[in-house]
Amino acid sequence: MTTEPSNMASQSSAPAWTSLVLTHLRKDLRIEWRSRDAINAMLFFALLVVVLFSLAFDPSADTSREIASGVLCVATLFASVSALNQAWARELRHQVLDALRMTPGGGAAMFFAKVLANFFYVTIVQAVLGPVFFIFYNLRPLGDASLLLLVVPLGTWALVVNGTFFAALSIRSRNRELLLPLILFPIFLPALLAMVLSVKTILTGDGSDPSFLWIKMLGGYDIIFTTICLLLFDVVLQAE
Repeated sequence: MTTEPSNMASQSSAPAWTSLVLTHLRKDLRIEWRSRDAINAMLFFALLVVVLFSLAFDPSADTSREIASGVLCVATLFASVSALNQAWARELRHQVLDALRMTPGGGAAMFFAKVLANFFYVTIVQAVLGPVFFIFYNLRPLGDASLLLLVVPLGTWALVVNGTFFAALSIRSRNRELLLPLILFPIFLPALLAMVLSVKTILTGDGSDPSFLWIKMLGGYDIIFTTICLLLFDVVLQAE
């Protein structure tokens, strides 16, 4: 008899938490749709990096397949930093973040909604950047190109989960634009390495086994850091 209320509470908590996530997500997407600040900044920066590297290296050379994966991943990384900083900077205006701290849903729902929104923004930029990237570097994947649909989202999720968490951690710092890359880049380095090597294996067609190894590493990285960030975000949110 005593376990029935707790079971009912646990069953109702999941839909309530999902509703909170969707509410925060709709709010973030609506704000970005009106301003388009994050997507425009990321798209301009990523395209600039791709064009500059295509001028610095010979796109028709065989070595373009060796460097292309690194250029694509690094362009995505640097372009995403601006959007990650803006995600929480908006909440500081008019003490919105302080009001959200007093909501009964906790910070995990708000954090997960921010991650989903940032993942959506970066995915849009990658969808635009991908064809331009392949045209400028004259690329034709020699491996299983369908694996790119798995590798790129896994690497992007690793980036936005850590980036959203550390952006919130450094939001009240005066030099948050500088502090975020200093914290994020070393933590993201294993996922960046796995993402670069996976894309490189797919482009060069050097075998499928190495790519699956790095894909498994990316999946494990995403699970571990998503769990850690969800568990610790309430502490970050309530910190002064």
